[in-house]
Amino acid sequence: MMFTWMKRYVPRGLYSRAALIMILPVVTLQLVVSVVFIQRHFAGVTEQMTRTTAREIVLLQHQPAAALPTLAEQLEITITPLSESEAPEVHQRRWYDLTGIVVTSNFEQMLGNVRALLLPNDDDVDLILNGPDGPVRYSFDRRRVSATNAHQLFVNMLFFGGLMTLIAFIYMRNQLRPITRLAKAADAFGRGRSIPYRPAGAQEVRAAGHAFLDMRARIERHIQQRTMMLSGVSHDLRTPLTRLKLGLAFLEEEDRAPLERDVEDMQKMLDGFLSFSQGANDAPFEEVAAIPMVQQIVEDAQRANIAVDLREVDGDATTLVSLQPMAVRRAVTNLIENATRYGENAEVSVRLSDKMLRIRVEDDGPGIDPEHYSEAVKPFSRLDAARNQDQGGGVGLGLAIANDTARAHGGVLRLSRSAKMGGLCADIVIGR
Repeated sequence: MMFTWMKRYVPRGLYSRAALIMILPVVTLQLVVSVVFIQRHFAGVTEQMTRTTAREIVLLQHQPAAALPTLAEQLEITITPLSESEAPEVHQRRWYDLTGIVVTSNFEQMLGNVRALLLPNDDDVDLILNGPDGPVRYSFDRRRVSATNAHQLFVNMLFFGGLMTLIAFIYMRNQLRPITRLAKAADAFGRGRSIPYRPAGAQEVRAAGHAFLDMRARIERHIQQRTMMLSGVSHDLRTPLTRLKLGLAFLEEEDRAPLERDVEDMQKMLDGFLSFSQGANDAPFEEVAAIPMVQQIVEDAQRANIAVDLREVDGDATTLVSLQPMAVRRAVTNLIENATRYGENAEVSVRLSDKMLRIRVEDDGPGIDPEHYSEAVKPFSRLDAARNQDQGGGVGLGLAIANDTARAHGGVLRLSRSAKMGGLCADIVIGR
């Protein structure tokens, strides 16, 4: 709970989080090692070397003039007297010369009469001291007061740290790729597609992959068995229905009419069973223009004397969406037929954006109570309190077919009260 505020700043992708987990410790370790090494090693070594050089300069300051040149040559220190105008009065150091700070501090502490310390490069040191006869410049090699090539430590750390991070990232990508493929296969199956997938990667990822394949196979077998059962029953019942129609043709008109209505109701039920079984098929997905397709569905319904209108269209009519055209057409047609069966008029609207496709069907009928929405989308569900069965010969499959179609496309069927017409509002929402 203490780190909940950090979630908004943490990457959401698996690759990004794994890279952060891998790179952050490496960078932190390099920074800590760099600071500690500079403070404890370079600073300590530089301080010792500077103190030694300062003692040598003190020794030169107390030597007689006759012995001074010989001793300075042996110590490899060049002594040059300067005039007041030639002697600078400010220290000179490059901003990234960290050891120069320690050198300056130690010289000032041990010598006391330091006028200026010049550190122009990595090779030379010019120390200006105030002597009894005026300023004196002591020139010597930079290697006498600080370790050479200190920057190589940082170069090596950055180079090999970057190299190891790159190698680790390549290895991490190979380990995460099977998880990404598994996620894509699961997402595609949730949208009604079955893409090729072969378990790979670490042992745990392979186990998850095999479990997914087993689950997908069981679901596909279940769907296939349901489809075959409904299709078989529906086709088998068509033969006795045909014989009944032929037998009824020999009866008198008075006795034949009610029986023919019963046979017609049974025929509609069989058509509903077939539509429901076909809604779970494995039809291929196609790139279709969704808005013109919905417009065509409404026009076909109007030609069948169904009171439906297309009221609102939002989106580019030329945009293509990956759909099962026949399944979507069947689902929208069922929603329109349900709307006009239980109401007098129906309205259809379609909205297409970059993220989703929404097809809405509204009616002016009695609607469905919100507590019965989950029951209404179940197959063969008949809500007597909300729907009058005498108004049509449905068998409770219209909303179930639309719900199955929406789920097969990775979407959802949403039911609500129509704010415009007062009846039922059914939305098929499909993500893109």
